[in-house]
Amino acid sequence: MSTLIYWFRNDLRLIDNPALLEACLRADRLLPVYIHLPQARETHTLGFPRGDRHRRVFLRESLNDLKAQLRTLGSDLLEYEGEPAEVLLELAQFTRASAVYCERIEAPEEIHQSQAIQERGILLKEFWQSSMLSLECLPFPVQDMPDMFTQFRKKVENAGLRFSAPVVAPSKIPSLPELVETSLIRTAEQANTSPYLFAGGERSALDHLKQYLARRLPDTYKETRNQLIGKDYSSKFSPWLALGCLSARTVATELTAYEQSHGANDGTYWLWFELLWRDYFRFLHFKYGKQLYQAQGLSDAPVMRSNLQSFESWQAGATGEPLVDAGMRELLKTGYLSNRMRQVVASYWIYDLQGDWRLGAAWFESQLLDYDVYSNQGNWLYLAGRGTDPRGGRRFNIAKQTQDHDPQGEYQRLWL
Repeated sequence: MSTLIYWFRNDLRLIDNPALLEACLRADRLLPVYIHLPQARETHTLGFPRGDRHRRVFLRESLNDLKAQLRTLGSDLLEYEGEPAEVLLELAQFTRASAVYCERIEAPEEIHQSQAIQERGILLKEFWQSSMLSLECLPFPVQDMPDMFTQFRKKVENAGLRFSAPVVAPSKIPSLPELVETSLIRTAEQANTSPYLFAGGERSALDHLKQYLARRLPDTYKETRNQLIGKDYSSKFSPWLALGCLSARTVATELTAYEQSHGANDGTYWLWFELLWRDYFRFLHFKYGKQLYQAQGLSDAPVMRSNLQSFESWQAGATGEPLVDAGMRELLKTGYLSNRMRQVVASYWIYDLQGDWRLGAAWFESQLLDYDVYSNQGNWLYLAGRGTDPRGGRRFNIAKQTQDHDPQGEYQRLWL
């Protein structure tokens, strides 16, 4: 009788989870687990937490939702805290599991976790499943992908690629190992009220996707995406995508069905275009790996020495630049910031305050509800001119951004 462990990482869903589906097909008994990592509770050298309250609450809601779904299928979700290699080794010995199945994450810390697990003699089966396009369908070896996004996009479009088909949810979850059934079952923790507009979890994600399409909001996405206030100016898929409560392939599939019913337009294309940007930042990790995490990035330009007083002012929204301060205060209060404002405040930190891009990236990691390691690293490198952007950085004119996106000062009044 085959016993397997399924380790949920950033894939807190049942629909379109190939690793989970494969584990369910191969196991007679399956132990689903989630491991709270010690580094999630670490603090930066400047004293702020690596992951602040916004994401912790959203994660708690998402885990509770996943646990409830697994229980309806006769299983459960067990939660532990510690280094994955140590936790999984103990569980594998206790349950006599023959392998651990999980999502593959191509970032340095997560790669190190996987290596440590394998070094302890555990058979680890990893599945790449967080992108809209599968690695296998790309029209080039991922290690040889074009550096420039435009060239990457053109090759994808010329090959006629849109997305890889999602897989169905498991219809049945194998029973828990017998010893676990009697000794390790735990009750779900209660979530606090979400600080965000939406609740965590796969079912909330699917409800949001359904209403977004039903209200025909994709049609206006391109025109509204740079607005700063409200719920509907952008899709707001990102928090659920970041934790894997929703897959990019599911979004792309539903978007295509929407186009077949209502017709394609600039808005529906632009939603797909943004999902492709998300894929691009993911695939760059296969090509450049740890280079993306070096101080200089892919550049040879010297790194700025940050003024800590300037950083504290930027963090707190107290720089004296009204649009920037409004954005930083929204981030502190809600854990969210529009894509436009993320670029504005990042540019101000890098170019106007002459700050180290890594400090800005670390602050976003701490505060963002929808923090995603690939997109966060990619966007900060891109703006700082240390990634693959041929223009060597993107400096925003703050006065022009204010005039273009908040001419009446509504956004500034809201947060200041």
